[in-house]
Amino acid sequence: MSREALLVIGVVFHIIYLFSIFDIYFTSPLVHGMTPHKSPLEPPADRLFLFVGDGLRADKLFELDQDGNTRAPFLRNIITERGSWGVSHTRVPTESRPGHVAIIAGFYEDVSAVTTGWSMNPVNFDSVFNQSQHTWSFGSPDILPMFQQGASDPSRVETFMYPPEYEDFSGEASRLDVWVFDHVKELFKNATVDPQLNSMLRQKKVVFFLHLLGLDTNGHGFKPHSKEYLDNIKLVDKGIKEIVDMIEDFYHNDGRTSYVFTADHGMNNRGGHGDGHPDNTRTPIISWGAGIRNPIYSGLGHDALSEDWGLSDIQRDDILQADIAPLMAHLVGINLPVNSVGELPLSFLNSTEYDKAEAAFANARQILEQYQVKHNEKQEHELFFRPFQGLSGNNDPLLHVAQIQAMIDNKEFTLAEQKSKELMSLSIQGLRYFQTYDWLFLRGIVTIGYIGWCIFCLEFVIKKYVLIAGTNTDISIKSRLMINAASVLIAFGLSGMLWIQKMPKMYYAYVFFPIYFWNHICRNYGVLLHALRLSLQNGKMKLFLSFAGAILGLEALVASFFYREALSGIFLVLSAWPLVMPEKVRNGEGNMPILLGWSCACFATSTFTLLPVEKGEHISIVIIGGIAGIAFSLYTLKNLELAKRVSPQSSILMRVQLFVIFISLVILYSTSASLQRRDGLPLFNQVASWVIVSISSILPFIYRGPSTEDYFTRLLTICFAFGPMMVLLSISYELMFYVCFCSTVLLWLEVERALYKGKRITERRTLSASDGRSVLMFLFFINVAFFGTGNVASLSSFSLESVYRFTTMFNPFLMGTLLIIKVLVPFFVVSSVLGILSSSLDLEPFTLFLSVMTVTDIQTINFFYFVTDYGSWLEIGTSISHFCIAELFIIFTIILFLLSRLLVGHLVLPRISHESVKSKTT
Repeated sequence: MSREALLVIGVVFHIIYLFSIFDIYFTSPLVHGMTPHKSPLEPPADRLFLFVGDGLRADKLFELDQDGNTRAPFLRNIITERGSWGVSHTRVPTESRPGHVAIIAGFYEDVSAVTTGWSMNPVNFDSVFNQSQHTWSFGSPDILPMFQQGASDPSRVETFMYPPEYEDFSGEASRLDVWVFDHVKELFKNATVDPQLNSMLRQKKVVFFLHLLGLDTNGHGFKPHSKEYLDNIKLVDKGIKEIVDMIEDFYHNDGRTSYVFTADHGMNNRGGHGDGHPDNTRTPIISWGAGIRNPIYSGLGHDALSEDWGLSDIQRDDILQADIAPLMAHLVGINLPVNSVGELPLSFLNSTEYDKAEAAFANARQILEQYQVKHNEKQEHELFFRPFQGLSGNNDPLLHVAQIQAMIDNKEFTLAEQKSKELMSLSIQGLRYFQTYDWLFLRGIVTIGYIGWCIFCLEFVIKKYVLIAGTNTDISIKSRLMINAASVLIAFGLSGMLWIQKMPKMYYAYVFFPIYFWNHICRNYGVLLHALRLSLQNGKMKLFLSFAGAILGLEALVASFFYREALSGIFLVLSAWPLVMPEKVRNGEGNMPILLGWSCACFATSTFTLLPVEKGEHISIVIIGGIAGIAFSLYTLKNLELAKRVSPQSSILMRVQLFVIFISLVILYSTSASLQRRDGLPLFNQVASWVIVSISSILPFIYRGPSTEDYFTRLLTICFAFGPMMVLLSISYELMFYVCFCSTVLLWLEVERALYKGKRITERRTLSASDGRSVLMFLFFINVAFFGTGNVASLSSFSLESVYRFTTMFNPFLMGTLLIIKVLVPFFVVSSVLGILSSSLDLEPFTLFLSVMTVTDIQTINFFYFVTDYGSWLEIGTSISHFCIAELFIIFTIILFLLSRLLVGHLVLPRISHESVKSKTT
């Protein structure tokens, strides 16, 4: 098999297996084909208004200010005089999309949405809007369309949205909420002269949705304790009062309007959200109007959170966020959304015990309907069906339904309510059971596939780059035929099972690769045996220690994905590396400064993975890092000039690059000062930033320099080229990290060259055990590049302030791209260094990269089992990103190899030898 064929197989295998986590963990839990259910009672309201204060924390709304006054007098009056209230506990992920889906559709985020983002629907789902007679929605283009697109009749849901460019983080954002209130008023004003619109507004079962994004935008831009955020609360309160007064006047105070005010998620003190911190999960819920009971002065439901709110005498009724959807459906008498798992909050209702029991029963049957559909789907196709014990046998769902109906008939309303809640809980557990039904089979197949690939790739590397040409490792024809026959039987057996159970077509590919790999492994096991015998020549203990050390090293790198501090520990160990080097290396000519610099660079770089991922803007640190980097670069350049390792042309180019980095520092300072003054992003600075970064970053690709250029000079040119980008995308210590990281990898190259000096025997050599060190070091530096300044697996760990020198308009794609480029910059450096190192060690250009590919899936297997479909989007997304980083590393490795060939592949390096100064091409 050729190297190219191995790469093609590897790329196809890893791309296909990338989808395995989505087939296992992230298939949609939603089912379709349910019969809708609704409360059999006469609805108390004809219309409902839903106000959602995006990003509003419960405490910021309910608490009193420093003068003892409320920030929301109208809503507080509702709480004390004519409504029900409490804290709505959201479930992670605390983001806008899942929050609104929970409120309006009644289910917690469809995990398959992670593949499409939060601004569109991966699958259609039912919602309160879809079940309404008509819905008018006002607000953000990021939220409103998904409920219109998901509706069975999109014309039933009207949207009024402001342009996307209104969402500008550089300015005060309450105008977004003013826009919403003004357009609602305009709608009702138009109804006075438009009979058709007037008639539509007076229909029953209509819903009005006001999405108020100003709070979230101001929270991100100025933090939730800022004057802008707190003033926005006052503006929202005033706007709601004006809308309610207008509505009551329009409908002549007919008492048939219900109101719900809540939030999709809260916000932490840094202006972020997404995880399960209480500041993010606790949002307000206030409801009043038709069908809602008046305040109860019992003092129940309070805890330490609300003791300072001045509301301790009024009963607080907390709910789960998904409970809001069945509440709204009940109030206006529409079908409960068929995908809802919310539980109707009976304590909010102004109803008799009979009415509550009937409403709860309808709620339970609606959730049970989902379970029944899921159960029937599985039972129809499974060869060896295993039912959910909680709702089978003596616990048959029909028995539960009959018991509840009998309790209602016997006027045992409280017991009926409790039994309905039990049935809801069991139904949700059953849905989860069937969601994870195939996990064991799929996980087993995928794990066997990854292990097979590792051994398959290892066999190739051993055969091509370790064993001497002509070594006989073939097996007999009879053995080969037996292995092939067994493989065919297994393939047909598994394929037949998949076909009978009507499993997705991708499952056939998941099964094919393990069979192919293990067939090849069994037919070539002689390669592994021969390599094992060679390894045992150095002693069993040495082999065991080398193997254990490699595994521990890889597991330490896995741990670094979760605990960045592990990288600091490894750096400290590496700083002591010179102490265990051979004496002739330590005392070699010119080696002492290199080894001393290595230890200092390791110690310096180790500090960055101890610093917090979440960092605020500290421009002074960026400036200090930039000036220190320029000074150190000038010192290094001067030494290269004294050693005559840099040409006059290259010297001029590098000084110009350093001057551009200085100009970037000036632009950075000017832009940050302007944004802090609330003057916005200066157009000149914005254009200058784009021009500088564009020209500087493409320079090393279009100007490669002469082939005789000193390798160290070329590497410095590459480091300097990406300096302006790092400057303009930094808000804290990132630039300092870049300087230290580049210094460390460059010194690593010099250390490896010093260790290899004098060992050259032939022009091209086979792999040796010592090359494993270079492979692990490369993987280590890749991890450091990933996690040096943040958690690359989650862009939320990188502040959006980083991109404000280029744009302040909300553009997820552009902002995300800039953040990704910022993360990738160190890889350009480390890939170039590895390209030089391969040539320095007299290895084939792709040898070290192939060796890397052999071991990386050990990390992938770890991350495959760490993937989770529960938790915050930060936690879910991070687990997916960890897996994807490891899974696609083969493609990433190929790209890095090609990148290194493009950047430094043309250079001619002096051979490392005491005897000669001959040259060879990389």
